[in-house]
Amino acid sequence: MTVVGDWGSGWQGRVDVKAGSAALTGWTLTWTWPGSQKITSAWNAEWSQSGAAVTAGDVGWNGSVAAGQSREAFGFVASGPSTAPQVTCQG
Repeated sequence: MTVVGDWGSGWQGRVDVKAGSAALTGWTLTWTWPGSQKITSAWNAEWSQSGAAVTAGDVGWNGSVAAGQSREAFGFVASGPSTAPQVTCQG
């Protein structure tokens, strides 16, 4: 996850997915915010947030990632302090 813009009261993040030695045909990402961050909108992902826990998954057309390759998976706008937590990927 990369912070690509921060305007004080909100910020924009970009999430990339990288495949290991095997290609991915779909992905689900999870992370836990360290503070009061909350996604207010997102694109190119099915997502949900419960408290600090976030889950995001592909929307079909962006689920495939070739072995050893990476792709921009989705983006979002959030409130709270900008941060890039550790993201876990399940493919």
